[in-house]
Amino acid sequence: MKLRIVPARTGTRWVRDGVRTFFRQPLALGSLFGIFILLMSLAAMVPWVGGVLALVLMPAATLGLMAATREADEGRAPMPVILFTAFRQGPRQTRAMLVLGALYAVGVMIVMGISSLIDGGQFAQVYLGGDGVTRELVMDPRFRTAMWVTTLLYLPLSLAFWHAPALVHWHAVSPVKSLFFSLVAVLRNTRAFLLFGAMWMAMSFGAGLVLLVLTAVTGSAAIAAAGLLPTGLVIGAMFFVSLWFTFRDSFMPEAADPAEPSPI
Repeated sequence: MKLRIVPARTGTRWVRDGVRTFFRQPLALGSLFGIFILLMSLAAMVPWVGGVLALVLMPAATLGLMAATREADEGRAPMPVILFTAFRQGPRQTRAMLVLGALYAVGVMIVMGISSLIDGGQFAQVYLGGDGVTRELVMDPRFRTAMWVTTLLYLPLSLAFWHAPALVHWHAVSPVKSLFFSLVAVLRNTRAFLLFGAMWMAMSFGAGLVLLVLTAVTGSAAIAAAGLLPTGLVIGAMFFVSLWFTFRDSFMPEAADPAEPSPI
């Protein structure tokens, strides 16, 4: 396995490939994303350990969506069972993915623990789905500080886990090494990932702006209320679909012979 350094414009192609692949099979990929959310929600509802269980399963579930995208990209219709790809490759791969999930859960809990020192755990409860957001809570300076600290701490964690599930599954990299390789891959391709993230932010902002304009033109808030959830789900699904392309273009098999390979 080798790391591939890509030009900045590749970030645009990742977004374009994600959108195009989603609309090539919108029903299948949209349904799989809905099942993904449902499974995570059901896991989070397990008494006492639900929040941690959902975090442990997140890398495996994300891999399932990447595997589904790979199928769609190759012209095949992904079936729901593909979401469990991480647990269908034998006990060794299953253990590796569960270890990776446990590392992710520990990382998130550490970040939440640090934020709890700032606001007494209010933001952590909101993030983990325990409480709703109120105006008074948003106006609390401790809550806002905890939110920004959590964002800053979670960023390197998310980068370390960005490619990790795919590296464990498709390249048989150990969980700990996959975190290192993933972080290096993202940092070495920073410009492409910055453009990738900026485009998704612009797309989300643009969709919200369209809903606001329609609401203003029609004078009915029902349009925004009715369109917000499905729009968010479609954009979220397309984003997760695009993750496969970021991995595909960031790594290559040893047998490949690119023009300018950069070994890890």
